[in-house]
Amino acid sequence: MKTKLLTFSAICVVINIALGTFITALNIPLVFLDTVGTILGAVLLGPLYGALIGGTTNLILGVILDPTNIPFALVNIAIGLIVGFIASKHKFGYKEAIITGIILSVVAPLIGTPISILLFGGLSGSGLDFLVGFLREVGQNIFTSTFIPRIISNIVDKPLSCVMVVFLISRMPKNFISNLKS
Repeated sequence: MKTKLLTFSAICVVINIALGTFITALNIPLVFLDTVGTILGAVLLGPLYGALIGGTTNLILGVILDPTNIPFALVNIAIGLIVGFIASKHKFGYKEAIITGIILSVVAPLIGTPISILLFGGLSGSGLDFLVGFLREVGQNIFTSTFIPRIISNIVDKPLSCVMVVFLISRMPKNFISNLKS
C-alpha cells in the first residue's frame, strides 16, 4: 500500500512541476496551476500526503531550478494540509472546490507575502510587480503592497486549480481511487 501512495505522491509532484513550468512558459497572467498535484494528492490521500507533496515540490524546484523556491514550500505545505482537512470532512465537489480555492487565495498570500518581502523586497518577477510598485508609490506599506497583487492572482488560480482537481477525479476510474486508498 505504501508503495502505491508514494508512487501516486511522486506523480502529483510531477504534475505540480509540469503544469507550473508549462503555464510559466506560456506567460498566462493570474494563473500558475503549480499546486494542482498538491490539491489532487490532498483530496485523495489526505492532509499529510498533501503536505508531503507540496513540500517536496518546492524542495525539488529549489534544487534543480532556483533555491529561492525552498522557503515557499511553507505555502505549498499549508495548501496540502488545508485541502486535505477539508476533503476529509466534506465531499470535495465543485462547490467545496470553489470555497476551498477562495480560502487558499487568502491563506497562500498570507504565508507567501512575508517570505517574498524577506527574500525579494516584495517583488516576484511577474507582471504584477508594477502593482506592487504603484501601491508603494501611493503610500501603502510593504506588506499591503505585496499582499494585494498576490490576492489578485490567487483568487483566479486557486479556485481554478481546485475545480480542475474535481474534474480530474470525476474522470478517474472508481476502482483506481479505491485501489489507491486500500
